[in-house]
Amino acid sequence: MSVALASSASLKPVVRDNRHGLGHWLRTAGWRHAVALVAVALALFPLVFVLSSSLNPAGFLTSVSSMFSTVSLDNYVELFRQPRYPYAAWYLNSLVIGITVSAGSLLLGACAAYAFSRFRFPGRRAGLMGLILLQMFPQVLAYVAIFLMLTTFTRVFPAIGLDRQLGLILLYLGGALGTNTYLMYGFFNTVPSEIDEAAMIDGAGHARIFFTIILRLSLPILVVTGMLSFIATLNDYMIPSIVLVTPTRQTLAVGLYQYINVSFSQNWGVFSAGAVLAALPVVVMFMFLQRYIVSGLTAGSVKG
Repeated sequence: MSVALASSASLKPVVRDNRHGLGHWLRTAGWRHAVALVAVALALFPLVFVLSSSLNPAGFLTSVSSMFSTVSLDNYVELFRQPRYPYAAWYLNSLVIGITVSAGSLLLGACAAYAFSRFRFPGRRAGLMGLILLQMFPQVLAYVAIFLMLTTFTRVFPAIGLDRQLGLILLYLGGALGTNTYLMYGFFNTVPSEIDEAAMIDGAGHARIFFTIILRLSLPILVVTGMLSFIATLNDYMIPSIVLVTPTRQTLAVGLYQYINVSFSQNWGVFSAGAVLAALPVVVMFMFLQRYIVSGLTAGSVKG
C-alpha cells in the first residue's frame, strides 16, 4: 500500500514557479517597450508641436514656451481671409491634381505591369531593366529640360505649357512608368495564370480579364500605389514651383512656402495651420483604405 501511494505521489505534476523579478522582465522584454516608446515619442513630437503652433495666435515658433499654453483658431481663420494668399484655391488645386495624377498613374502603370507580367515580346527584359535604371537618376537632372520643354509648348500649344495645370498633370503622368509599374508587376506575377486561362476558355479577352479579374484581385497593390502617388504629388514642391506662376493656380506646397518666404513677416502659426489642414486628405484616405492594405486576396482564387 505504501509503495502504491509513493508511486502515485511521484506521478503528480510538478508546478514550477515562473514568476520572475523586475530585472528579468527588463532584460527580456522591458527594453523593447522602452525603445518602442522612444520611437513613438520621436515620431509624434513634430506632429504635436506643429498642431500646438497652429493653435498659438502669436505666430512665432520661439514664442511657444509650452505646447498648448494658448489655444485659439485665429490662424485657421486667417488662412481664408487673405486675398493675397488664396489658400482655398491652393487646396482645391492640390486635390484635383493629386487625384487626377493618382488615377492616371494607376491606369498607365497597371496596363504596363500587366503587359510585362502576362505577355512575352521582344524587349520585355530590356524594358524592365530600363524602368529600374531610370530610378537611379535624381529628378533634379530634368528640371532645366522640363522648363525648356514647357516653354516651347507655351509658344505652340499654350494649354499644356507654363502656368497651366494640365501641363503639370501631363508632366507627372509622363513619369508614371517607374517604381509603381515595377511594384504592380511583381504583384501581378503572384496572381495565378490559371485564372487567365480559365477566363479565355469562357471567351474573355485580355482587356476583360485585366479590368474585371486582375484589377479586382490586385486591389491591395492598387491602393498602396495610388496612395503613394497621391502623397508624392501633394508634397511635391520643385516641379509645381517651376510650372505654375499665377497664385490662384498654384498648389499647397508652393503656396504655403510664401507664408515663411517673405522677410520680416514670417507667420509660422498660419503656416502650421495650413500644414495641418493639408495633412487631412492623406489621413482620411489612409483611415478609409487601410483595410485594403493587406496581402493574400488572391488566396483561394484557384481551386486545388
